Amino acid sequence: MINIRPVSDLRNKFPEIEAIVNNGEPVYLTKNGYGSMVVLSLEEYAQLTENIEMKLDEADYEAALTTERLSHEDVFSSVRKALHESK
Repeated sequence: MINIRPVSDLRNKFPEIEAIVNNGEPVYLTKNGYGSMVVLSLEEYAQLTENIEMKLDEADYEAALTTERLSHEDVFSSVRKALHESK
């Protein structure tokens, strides 16, 4: 079940929110009825970002091996082409 709470619950019901995120579930916080932020456990956050850091390190390594640079137009064009071919 999705946990959506007002941001004031972060202050007023911290132990309850902490228990939810420690069980591996995110808590979505709202402010004035609009989405404001998501609270995750450190473990869940690390799991989400772990692969990103590794891929950025790989990209830095590859970039150091060549002087070739691509514009964002070239990159997005290539990605769009690959997406359309996979359909």
